[in-house]
This record gives sequence, structure tokens and C-alpha cells, in this order.
Amino acid sequence: MDTLTQLKTPAANHTSTRETKEEVLLHIRRALISVSDKRGIVELAKVLRQFGIEIISTGGTHQALKDAGVAVKSVSEVTGFPEILDGRVKTLHPAIHAGILAATDNPLHLKQLHEHHIEPIDLVVVNLYPFEQTIARENTTLEEAIEHIDVGGPTMVRAAAKNHRHTVVVVNPDRYQSLTEELAKNNGAVSFQTRFELAREAFQHTATYDTMIASYFSGLQSDTALPDVVTLSMKKSDTLRYGENPHQSAALYGKFNTYFKKLHGKELSYNNILDINAAALLCAEFEKPTAVIVKHNNPCGVGSGETLIDAYKRALATDTKSAFGGIVCVNRSLDAATAGAINEIFTEVIVAPSYADGVLDLLMKKRDRRLIQQVIDIRSAKAFDVRGVIGGLLLQDHDQHRISREGLSVVTKRKPTEEELEALMFAWRVAKHVKSNAIVYTRKDRTLGIGAGQMSRVDSAKIAVMKATEAGLDLAGCAVASDAFFPFADGLLEAVRGGATSVIQPGGSVRDDEAIRAADEHNVAMVFTGIRHFRH
Repeated sequence: MDTLTQLKTPAANHTSTRETKEEVLLHIRRALISVSDKRGIVELAKVLRQFGIEIISTGGTHQALKDAGVAVKSVSEVTGFPEILDGRVKTLHPAIHAGILAATDNPLHLKQLHEHHIEPIDLVVVNLYPFEQTIARENTTLEEAIEHIDVGGPTMVRAAAKNHRHTVVVVNPDRYQSLTEELAKNNGAVSFQTRFELAREAFQHTATYDTMIASYFSGLQSDTALPDVVTLSMKKSDTLRYGENPHQSAALYGKFNTYFKKLHGKELSYNNILDINAAALLCAEFEKPTAVIVKHNNPCGVGSGETLIDAYKRALATDTKSAFGGIVCVNRSLDAATAGAINEIFTEVIVAPSYADGVLDLLMKKRDRRLIQQVIDIRSAKAFDVRGVIGGLLLQDHDQHRISREGLSVVTKRKPTEEELEALMFAWRVAKHVKSNAIVYTRKDRTLGIGAGQMSRVDSAKIAVMKATEAGLDLAGCAVASDAFFPFADGLLEAVRGGATSVIQPGGSVRDDEAIRAADEHNVAMVFTGIRHFRH
């Protein structure tokens, strides 16, 4: 009997009855296929036809199936209405959407379908216009982007997902294989569990699509402040072994892997990813050949030089003990000499924009060490800092502020010398990436002591001196940076006792005069930046 005759019989096995609900399989009799990504679609359609499933389709998909010899009916044949407005309107018709949305265990729905000569659509295979690929191309205009905003596709996907008890929806070509296997197993039917999973995936798909469009439009308004509504939609790129600790589950979402490509070694851990991010952001502060060593999200050494090997040796000398098991990041192609020096101690991860010939062969001898290539300059990345809190998120602009010499204010009687000024600028770039309270002692091309994450700024100053002393480094005549103002003169005096002769800090304390007097009394040159770099 034909479909309309079957509709008169609610017990027909189109869908489950209300009594049996999820337990009953959904037998597929009619499918709508409309895809932008045509991977595997001909093969899927041929399988559907083997089960006697009628196929209707649109535009380019209809032509592709027809060319492949698949029996297919056009949407216009079903609706009795042509595609119009350059294809903007083709599936937006009751003959399509009533077929998708009908609850075929509902007698009233069946009656109305019969009255209007509409047949149910049991399977919807749809993926959307390639908006993401369109806006990723250089020089894409707003008009071009708008034409790649799908309307009919998301409407069908949402309708089918809503009606998943009676309609199967597939948005991902990677699902075609499992779908055909299930059809074969169940003689052309699909289980409720599969329908539910596919519906969940479909809603995620449309949410991601809409978020992408909203983000694109927001990005066109460069002067827009933080959004009133935050829409975040990122695909899972990796399931991680665990989070910060083994009892915590974790995953990586978004496009981190487009910036950093793993060339060798074990899978990256949650903590590895945090440290890679921290090391790369700090390394990007410097133009000269620079090496950064990070441990637990804090730098334990930073060095610059005319050559990368000199830079690495200076970074390592700051704290050879903490460097063990750390993350090394460099901003030049990793050469053989520097790779050999890094290879002398255990290093968890190495990050470089590229690797010279033969270097990977050397470094890959240690099986578990992760070797990462930074394939995109992160200085061009636009991003917010996002943190989860109970019940919500904290969102802020990424701290991309860079101080210039012209932005410094000398507040003491003595001005810094040229060498001191270079050291102050170096110290300030590092302090920006050290957990607060941060105190950093440096020369013009290397760190000497780093005090991080203490509740007291005085304690940070003491710890930095202690670390320098343990490393056998001389602090006499060095520069010191404080990420925020000295609330009292005691922190500054601690730095002076350590050997600092020049200081860079934001200023802004009600006791700035006290700190300035203390600096003058000890013939210390001090500059204010007028900006702080807290990092919690």
C-alpha cells in the first residue's frame, strides 16, 4: 500500500506508539538529502535505495545523485513550487517541514498530513553552507559572507532534531558509515538511542553555526566592548588523559592545535597545554633570539642573545634546578647547537617555530618528550581570556599592552643609564607573565631571579634574591620589575638590598612618595609605567 494509505493506520511501523515509546525502531521510508559537504553522500544514497527508501533532494545535491545514477526526486516535485531567489528559498515549504515535524503516532497529525497530501520524511541528511571556510578566506566581503549564511538547512536540522522520536537527522558525514551499519542490522530501521544521539549532535551543530555567524558580525565592529551576551561554541579537538590531577577529567576545545602542531612524543596533558601557552606568550614579547623556560605556568628563566644558544644558556642559568622537567620555547628555528644543550637535561616539551635539519632526529631519541611546532604567530591571534567560576564565566581582553620607552616616567633624581633602561624593559616584559605578586631581577638580556605568586610582594622580592643566590648569580647593579606598585617602601628596599640599582613599577600607590624618597636615598633610578600587569 502507498504512504497515504499507511497514514490512515496509526499502528503502521513508521514510528513508535505512545505505549512502546523509545523501544520501537523507526523504519526509514523517505529521506531528504541536502548537503554542502558531499563526502560520501552518493555511497549513502545508494545504500538507502537498497532498502527501498525514497530520496528527495535539492540543487547541487540532487544533480550529484542524479549524475551518479541514484533515483532521486527534486524538492520542487514535492512542493509544487520552484526554487527562487537564487536558491534562498527551496525547502521552506509546509510539504517539507510538515513531513519532518509530524508526530506519526498522533492521529490528528496523521489526519492533517492526509488532508494536505503530505508524506512524512523519516530521515534528514543535511549539512550547512560553508560559512566558516568562507570567512577564513582573505578579503572575503560582508556580502559574500552573508550569502553563505544558511537558512533552510538549519531550519530542517532543528525541525528534525526536535522531532527525533519520529525523524532521524544526520549532519556529520562521519556518521554515514555507522548509520548504514545500523540500517543493515535492523532491516532499514534506526533505534531511539541513535536518533537521540544524532539529535543532540544536530543541535550542537546549529548552535556552533549560529555562534560562528554571531562572532563574525561582532568582529566587524572593532570598537565593540565586551559583549552583553557571550556565546561560546567550540568543537572538542582532544580528549586528555586527565586534568590538573589524575582524578579530574579534561578535554581540549577550539583551535589550539592549529597554532601548535605536535611532531613527536606522548599526548599533551592539561598542564602541558597551559605551560605551552604561557611560554609562547612570553616568548612573543621579544624580537631578538630568545629562549623561555616555564614550569607550572611561571617562567623560571628567560634569556635573549645574538644567537639562540646564548639565549638558552642565559635562560637556563637563572634556575637550573627548576628547569628540570620544564617547557622550553624559542622564537627562532631550533638549531643543532641549542638542541644539543636542551637535550642535556630532562625537558618535558620543546616549542619552536621550526627545527633545523637533523635536530628532530636528535630530539626524537627521547621517546616521551613532546616536540611542538608553533605554526602560527600568536601575536596576530585575537582572543579573550576566559575563566570559569561557580555559576558563570569571567571574560576579559587579552593583555596585549606593550610599554615603550616613551611611555616611562622617571620619578627619581637619578635617571636610568642606557644599560639600566634596557634591563628595565626586559624585566617588565617578563614580569607581565609571572604570577602575582611578581618581582623579577634582570640584566638587559637575561633573568637573574624570579619571585612569583606570593601573597606578600616583600616575600616575592626575597625569594627572587634567594633563587639568584642559589644559582650563583650576582645581582649587583641589576634592574628589578614589580608587576604592581609597591604599597610600602619595604618591598623596594628589599630589592635594593638584593643589589638592584634601577626599578620599574606601575606607580599609583598613596605612598608613592615614600618609595621615591627611599629610591633617592639609595641613588636608585626608578621609572613608572602607569600600567600594571597582575596575573592571577
